[in-house]
Amino acid sequence: MWPYYDAEDWSVLPPELNRRFNPAFNMASIKQAFNEAVERVSTVRMPVPTRLRDLIRQIRAARTAAEERTVVNKECAYIRSTFREEDSVWRCRNIAKLLYIHMLGYPAHFGQLECLKLIASPKFTDKRIGYLGAMLLLDERQDVHLLITNCLKNDLNSSTQFVIGLALCTLGAIASPEMARDLASEVERLMKSPNAYIRKKAALCAFRIIRRVPELMEMFLPATRSLITEKNHGVLITGVTLITEMCENSVDTLNHFKKECGHREIVPNLVRILKNLILAGYSPEHDVSGVSDPFLQVKILRLLRILGRNDVDTSEAMNDILAQVATNTETTKNVGNTILYETVLSIMDIKSESGLRVLAVNILGRFLLNNDKNIRYVALNTLLKTVYMDTSAVQRHRSTILECLKDPDVSIRRRAMELSFALVNTNNIRNMMKELLLFLERADPEFKAQCSSNIVMSAERFAPNKRWHLETLFKVLVAAGNYVRDDVVACTIQLISETQLQQGYAVGALWRALEKDTSDKQPLAQVATWCIGEYGDLLLYGPPSEEAETPVNLTEDEVIDVYQRLLWSPQNTVVTKQYTLLSLTKLSTRFQKGHEKIRQIIDTFGSNLHIELQQRGIEFSQLFRKYDHLRPALLERMPPMETARPQANGIIGLVNGEPEPEDEKSTILESATTTSDSSALLDLLGTTDVGVTMPAATTNKNSSPSSTTAHNNDLLDLLGSLDLNTPTPVAPTLPLQPQTPTTPMFSPTNNSNFLVDGLLNTPSVQNELPNMVVLDKSGLKITFKLERPPDIPDLLVINMLAQNSGSTILTDFLFQAAVPRTFQLQMLSPSSTVIPPSGQVTQVLRVTNMNRTSLRMRLRISYTGPTGPVLEQTEVNNFPVSTSQ
Repeated sequence: MWPYYDAEDWSVLPPELNRRFNPAFNMASIKQAFNEAVERVSTVRMPVPTRLRDLIRQIRAARTAAEERTVVNKECAYIRSTFREEDSVWRCRNIAKLLYIHMLGYPAHFGQLECLKLIASPKFTDKRIGYLGAMLLLDERQDVHLLITNCLKNDLNSSTQFVIGLALCTLGAIASPEMARDLASEVERLMKSPNAYIRKKAALCAFRIIRRVPELMEMFLPATRSLITEKNHGVLITGVTLITEMCENSVDTLNHFKKECGHREIVPNLVRILKNLILAGYSPEHDVSGVSDPFLQVKILRLLRILGRNDVDTSEAMNDILAQVATNTETTKNVGNTILYETVLSIMDIKSESGLRVLAVNILGRFLLNNDKNIRYVALNTLLKTVYMDTSAVQRHRSTILECLKDPDVSIRRRAMELSFALVNTNNIRNMMKELLLFLERADPEFKAQCSSNIVMSAERFAPNKRWHLETLFKVLVAAGNYVRDDVVACTIQLISETQLQQGYAVGALWRALEKDTSDKQPLAQVATWCIGEYGDLLLYGPPSEEAETPVNLTEDEVIDVYQRLLWSPQNTVVTKQYTLLSLTKLSTRFQKGHEKIRQIIDTFGSNLHIELQQRGIEFSQLFRKYDHLRPALLERMPPMETARPQANGIIGLVNGEPEPEDEKSTILESATTTSDSSALLDLLGTTDVGVTMPAATTNKNSSPSSTTAHNNDLLDLLGSLDLNTPTPVAPTLPLQPQTPTTPMFSPTNNSNFLVDGLLNTPSVQNELPNMVVLDKSGLKITFKLERPPDIPDLLVINMLAQNSGSTILTDFLFQAAVPRTFQLQMLSPSSTVIPPSGQVTQVLRVTNMNRTSLRMRLRISYTGPTGPVLEQTEVNNFPVSTSQ
C-alpha cells in the first residue's frame, strides 16, 4: 500500500509523478496531481473496508432474509480475503464487523486466529476488540482455546491496569478447568494489588474460577478475608459476592468465615457496613433513588442470611440490624422494595425473633397493596413459603390475599389460590370456602381442576358438619363442571354412602340438578345417577326432608323419562351412560312399578356400537330373564363405605399445625379403583389392560378409540422395554355387585374380606421387607417401604414416601407408576400434591403378582420447584427376590 505523503514534503515522488518539471505547473497543480495518484494507487492495491456503522445500515436496509444473507456473505468474503493477505491495518475493524455478524447468528469461526493476533498487539484498542472476539468466538472445545493462555498470562503481568482488566474479564468468561488451574495463582496475586480497579476485577475472576473449579477455593481464602474491610464499594461488593459463593458451595468455608476469623469475624463487619449504609447521609457517588448503594445492601443481606441459617448465636448478632433495615428503608421506590424483600428473606431464613417475623410478614402484606404486579406476585410467592413458619401472622392478611383472587393477572391469581388454601383451618372454613367457591365459578378452565380438588380436601378435613360438607361438594360439582377430577366424584359418592341421615337430602338435591341440562357437568350427572340408583326409593317413597327447600313430587315414569334422555343424549360421555345404565338397573328393584319399561330401555343397548355399553346391556338384560330371581339380591343397596379418605396433610395439615390422627396413620384402606387425584395419570395409563386398575369415570367428553390409542402409546413410552405381551387373566364379565368409581362395595365387618385383611396397616399382619431408595435428586428423595400381608401371598404393599430436604416448597407433585401386564397395580390417592420444606408426601401402591415373576416398575415423577417444572423418570428393577415368591 502506498504511503500517504505529507503535503509539505515533496522530496520523493511516486512513479506516476516522475515526469519532467514544467515551469507552467504551479505548486497547487503538483499537490492535486500527487493526491489523485496516491488515492488511485491505494484504491487499486487495497480498498478501504466498509465501516461497521455502514454495514449495520446495509443489513437493516435489507427487506428480505435473502437480501440480508447476500450482504452478509459479501462482507464475509471480503473479510476472508483480508485475513489471507495478512492485512494488519484494518484487522481490528474487520473483527468488529465479524462480531456483529456473529451476533446475527451467521458463522464467524474463521476469525478465531485473527482474534489471537489482535490480543498479541501492543495497542489497547486492538486488544480490546481481540479479547471481545475471544469471549464470543472461542470456547474450551476449540484447540485455539489453548493458545490464548500465554497471552493472558502476559497481559496479567502488564503495567497497564486496563490491559490487566481485559485479561481478567476474558479469563473469567472463557476459562476452562485447565486454564483456571494454570492462571489461578496470577489471579490470587492480583487480588492483593494496591490498585482497587484490579482488585475488583480479580475478585470477580476468582468468583468465576471457583464456579468452574471448586477445589481452587482454598487458594483464594487468605486474599478474600481482606476484601471485607475495603473502603471502596466496588471492591467491597465483589468481595461479598465471592464470599457468598464460597459459603454456598462449602460447609467448611462457611464455618471458617463464621468462627475461625478471630478478631476479624465477618458478621460484625457486615453488620457495621450495613449500618453505615443505612445511617449515612446523601452520597452522590452511591445514591440510587435516594437509597445509598442498594446493590451492596442486597449482597450483604444475602450473605447474612447464609451465615445465620441454623445458627442461633449468629442470628442473634444480626437481629437488630435487620430490624433497622426493615423500618428505615424507603418504601415508595422500587429500590427500597428490593432491599425490604431481601430483608424479609433473611428474617425468615435465620433463627430470628418472633416479633421480627411478624414485622417481615407485615412488609409482605404491604407489598400486596402495591400497584406493581411484580411486587404483588413476589409477596404472594414469599408468603406461600412463609405460611409454614408463622401461620397466625399470615392470617392477618387473609382479606388482602382473597382480594388477589380477583386480580386480572393469571400468575397472581394462581399464587393467591394456593396461599388461600394454605390458610384454611377449622375457624375460617365457612368464610374461606364461600370466597373460594365464588372464585371457582368465575375461574379460568386451567384453575378449575386444581381448585375443585383442593376445596374437596379442605372440606374433608375441616367441615363443621356433614350437611355443610355435602352442600359444598355439590356446589363444587356445579361450579367446576367437566373440569372436576375423578377424586371429587369418588369422595362425594363415598360421603353420601356413609352419611345415612343426609341421604334423603342428597338424593333430592341431586335430582333437582339432574333435571337441568348436565351436558357440561358430566361428573355431577355421574354422582346424581349413582345416588338415585342407590336411594331412588327415598326420592319417591321416603319421608319428606324437613330441611329440603321444596318437596319433590315425582312419579316413576318421570324419573325413567329423565334417565332415557340421559342415555340417548349424544352430549353425554360413555362413562356417564355407564353410570346411568347401571343406576337404571338398580331402580328396577327400588321402584314398585315400571320394571317392563326399564327392561325395554336396557334391551336397546344390547346392540349399541360401544362395546362397553353393549356388554352391560346384554348382561343386565339377563337379570330380567334368566337370572331374574337373583336380581333383587345382586342389586340391593350398598353398605356404608366407612373407609378413610385421603387427607390433605400437606398444604393444609402442616400449615395449621394439627397432628395427624393415629387412626389415619395406621389405616390406609382405600378404593381399589381410585388411583390418583390427577387426570395426568389417566392420560398416561389410558386403559386397564396393562396391569393397572383405573377409575371408571372420566371428565373428557371427547373420548374416542383414537384417544385411547394415544394413551396406550404414552404407556408404551413409559414402560420402555418391559414385557407387555403376557396375557392378563380375564375377570368375569357379569358383575356381582354394582360397579362405581368409588371405593369397593364391602362390609367393614366382614373379616374374610380381601381388602380389609390385606390393607390394614397393623404390624401384626404385615411382613416387612427392606426399604428401597428409588430416587434421590435435587432435594427430593423417594423411598419404597415394602410390606407383604401374610394371608395374601400374591399381594405386595408399597408405601411410597416422598421427602423434600430442600429449603423451597415443591408444588404440583405427581407420582406415576406402571408395571408389565403380568402384574396388577392399584394406586391409592396421595396424601398431598404439595411438599413443604422438610416435609413429606405418602402414597400406597398395591401390586398383585399372579405368576410369581420378578417385579419391574417404571416411574415418572413431576413437580414444580424453584426453577420451574421438573420431570424425572426412572426404572426400578432391583426389588428383593422375596417380592416375587
